[in-house]
Amino acid sequence: MQTPSAMLNIGADIGKDEIVVACAEERFSPRKIANRRAELLVWLKGLPAGSRIGMESTGGYHELLAEAAHQLGFIVFVLNPKDTRHYAKAMGLRGKTDRVDAKLIARLIEREHEKLHPWVMPTAEQRQIDRMIKRRAKVSGIRAALSQSLKGLKGFAAELKVLNHRLDKLLARIDARIKALIDANDNRKQDYTRLRQIAGVGPVVGGSLVNTLERVPFKKGDAFVAFTGLDPRPNESGHHIGRRRLSKRGPAELRRLLYLAAMAAAKTKAWKPVYEHYRAKGLSRTAVLVILARRIARIAWSIYTHKTDFDPQRLTAGLT
Repeated sequence: MQTPSAMLNIGADIGKDEIVVACAEERFSPRKIANRRAELLVWLKGLPAGSRIGMESTGGYHELLAEAAHQLGFIVFVLNPKDTRHYAKAMGLRGKTDRVDAKLIARLIEREHEKLHPWVMPTAEQRQIDRMIKRRAKVSGIRAALSQSLKGLKGFAAELKVLNHRLDKLLARIDARIKALIDANDNRKQDYTRLRQIAGVGPVVGGSLVNTLERVPFKKGDAFVAFTGLDPRPNESGHHIGRRRLSKRGPAELRRLLYLAAMAAAKTKAWKPVYEHYRAKGLSRTAVLVILARRIARIAWSIYTHKTDFDPQRLTAGLT
């Protein structure tokens, strides 16, 4: 059995066909490994138990290594590429190669692992729901772009109508698939039903919320808000008091869906007094919708965690 001192901090630069790995402890030189399960397992089984392995999120190319490492008991970190770029700048790195990137990730994992959240492996159903939601966003974006692009052009109305009809059918099929995956698990179905009670939360938002909350454990509602990137980022130094902006960390699609839920919520009987309260304070429409999106996220976390129902009367409590 390996001793704790034998643990390694490893960075992996992911490519479609091969992966470059490097070790912060200089215990082995950077090397290339084919991004195939058999080759990855041979390499992983030769590593000390309890080692940490970091990699960037790269579409789906990182998933094979992340899953194989997690299944073998290693601590896995899947990083936001934006974070590693900022870290590289902070370290004064000027060049960029696969080996340099792998070494950088290894160094980041070695020094910052206590502040990072280990990757949680999704179940097969959770992965399918996540992929369906992302594909739905892509199709919905294509539909909106086509409608906007052809808007006002004469002679294309019939073709646009046909395209929109076919895309709507595709969206409906994706929605049905997401609902079937949710209904396949009784606990997930019950949690989804409770989340749908939140005014403004529709089927797609509810599906994304239940899938995220089911997979990633959050100790507090504020932690979930921070995960979505809807948390305000301070900009203060000395006497300078800057304008706060959203951190925009975490899943962009979930953040977008929560904002859309806030837009829908602002028109409901339950949320309209809250919306008007903040507008009366002089806040912009966008700022108020962000506040509503944050509150929806916190309420969703509370409902999911404590298995309670949505209480609209609590929305206006404490408003002055």
